Amino acid sequence: MNPQKKFHLVFSILMGSLMFLVMTFVITFANVGWSENFSRLWMKAYGIAFVVGVPLIFFVAPVARKLTGRLLDMPN
Repeated sequence: MNPQKKFHLVFSILMGSLMFLVMTFVITFANVGWSENFSRLWMKAYGIAFVVGVPLIFFVAPVARKLTGRLLDMPN
């Protein structure tokens, strides 16, 4: 795997992991509060978000980067 693709993969995993950790915590807390099974529900939500979201970040980030460049009239 070339260094650029390796960087993008590691970035996708780290970015997704941190973002999903915070977002699933907030949404789980908003939905159930400090319930007895909060941790289990939070980790279940995190697992689902990670499995779905990391591949999305990996494939959508380059498209978002290109669109951002076009919107801001920046060269590729």
